[in-house]
Amino acid sequence: MKKILILGAGIYQVPLIKAARRLGIYSIVVSIPGNYPGFALADKVYYENTTDYAKILEIAKEENIDGIVTAGTDVAVITIGKVCDALGLTGLSEQAAVIATDKLLMKEVYEAGGVRTARYRKVYFDNDAYADQISELTLPLMFKSVDSSGSRGIVKVNTPEQFDSARETVRANTRSDYFIVEEFIDGEEFGAQAFVRNGRIEFILPHGDYVFKGDTGVPVGHFAPYDLSEDVLEDARLQLIGAIKAMKLDNCAINADFIMKDGKTYVLEIGGRSGATCLAELTAIYYDFDYYEKILQTALGEEVSFAPGPAAKDGGVPNASKLLISDKDGVIVSQTDNNAPDPDICEVQFDYKPGDRVHAFRVGPHRIGHVITKGKSLDEAVALLEKALENIKIVVTGD
Repeated sequence: MKKILILGAGIYQVPLIKAARRLGIYSIVVSIPGNYPGFALADKVYYENTTDYAKILEIAKEENIDGIVTAGTDVAVITIGKVCDALGLTGLSEQAAVIATDKLLMKEVYEAGGVRTARYRKVYFDNDAYADQISELTLPLMFKSVDSSGSRGIVKVNTPEQFDSARETVRANTRSDYFIVEEFIDGEEFGAQAFVRNGRIEFILPHGDYVFKGDTGVPVGHFAPYDLSEDVLEDARLQLIGAIKAMKLDNCAINADFIMKDGKTYVLEIGGRSGATCLAELTAIYYDFDYYEKILQTALGEEVSFAPGPAAKDGGVPNASKLLISDKDGVIVSQTDNNAPDPDICEVQFDYKPGDRVHAFRVGPHRIGHVITKGKSLDEAVALLEKALENIKIVVTGD
């Protein structure tokens, strides 16, 4: 029996663990202790920090693993790259992993590779004259942590008076001694899921984003297909291909964040793993294949076909999803799904149970569940999504 080491035991790794069970693969899960649902599903658990490369490598050698992988998070990506290099496993390299988890390095390789991206500056936290350094950039600006995910450590700044408070917010969400400041591009946010295997891009799936407007735009859902002109789609495809090449990504899922202005695609950032917020599910439904199984099989070095399934043979299956969120901090009193059984309601998931404490939504990890629907057309899928959301009742008592 082959062994897969899965880094993380949270909601975004649970589908990987379940897929391993379906495929008859022995799953070894590593995560810090906590109330994580993946622990109960794994064949074996190690309570370790997924960023502790030396410890993870020790476990990988002791268990004689055949592959290592994660989903939906950047936290463990560098560890995966290092272990793949050290043990000759299939997956992204340490070099690619480091670039994929550092927004500054991404910007640098995009610039060198001719990939379209926003103008930026690298700023050290101890530089008291940083306002002069970024004076050539045009407001509004985005202050960004270089090593955070889930929209944490990202602040939109409209005036110089907001600079210092934004810098402190970023400082609180980074392990680095510097951050980046880039020009805000006023356009339409969208994204793409893709997969690269043995140097070949297996698919590129552009998708629309539903965005929560808080301190900055945070994705709270997605839909596909995304209605773009052929010229815009081709431009987005070329920018993504250029970015993947510049970042030296290979043998991994791709999660790309874009913004479109005047018909041109600007690359915000790209992760070397599958997307969160139901993006792996969006891909699976659209192409009618089990995406998590393909992620696992690639990590194990097996031959994998990304040919669409029967339902997608004449085009992808339209689908849409949104997160369930709370508008206040508090405790869940009750949660009810009043939807009648419907094959086009693909999934209603509650992340918590009554009695659990939740946060008012500000960043991705504050989600409390999700709903995914499909339809013969995108309009049908979206209409069903809105109806399904109306039939879900979650009561949260405020603090």
